[in-house]
Amino acid sequence: MTNVWITSSQLPNEKIRFIDTRFSLQDRLMGRKLYGAGHLKGAIYLDMEDDLSDMQSEKGRHPMPSKEQLQSMFEINGFLQDDYICIYDQGGMPFAPRAYWLFKYAGFPKVYILKEGYEELVQRGFEVSNDKPNFNKTSLSLNWNEDILSVRESVKMVSDGLVDGVLLDARSAERYAGIHEPMDSVAGHIPNARNFDWEQLKEQNTFKSSSDVDQMLQQVVNKDEEVTVYCGSGVTAAPLYAMLKEAGYAKVKLYVGSYSDWIKENPVEK
Repeated sequence: MTNVWITSSQLPNEKIRFIDTRFSLQDRLMGRKLYGAGHLKGAIYLDMEDDLSDMQSEKGRHPMPSKEQLQSMFEINGFLQDDYICIYDQGGMPFAPRAYWLFKYAGFPKVYILKEGYEELVQRGFEVSNDKPNFNKTSLSLNWNEDILSVRESVKMVSDGLVDGVLLDARSAERYAGIHEPMDSVAGHIPNARNFDWEQLKEQNTFKSSSDVDQMLQQVVNKDEEVTVYCGSGVTAAPLYAMLKEAGYAKVKLYVGSYSDWIKENPVEK
């Protein structure tokens, strides 16, 4: 099992790099405004679209940034490979898990998602500031973890049954079934994918513990299967990736392009 989420009471007595990832898919400026109004002291802000996606790319609605873009972002913000990194958002949201996955992809060993959202952290006495911290630029030699990234071509191999594996759709059952599609031009799912709605992983503003959802997960996918998670644009699949890892699934990948990338060239199933 991998420890992914951490509560504020479990934080170690060492220097912590806090990352604020609060965001709204409905109002893309909201997170920046919230950060400017107050954030945990020392926290930097990483924006879901400006930092954690490459919105110039055509590969889905929240496309994967290039390695060069990611490396530059890590270095400009002064990250070091052995930093103890804790990421928070509003709580129970997919934005901190998205950042978590990108840091894990870049090989950072000590990265965690704070279980509490910002408001709860403030209630627990964390110091708040509206100063933007400055860190000296670093130079990193990153060891990329290609084993956790999946792309359209490898997803197609799994979908076509040419390679063993399970595709796991993190969207609602209605979107998976093609009954209701609010975002994408084609309704349905990647052929042969299974479904596990990511919203089942949380209760209000908090993610459940992996032991609480372990049985539900195992009804859909076995721990010895190789799992590729996806959603509409690669955002809400990130918490499902994180929960599978915490629940002890050894082989899990994230298809960042997700359904919005898949439908550009491939058929779907309803």
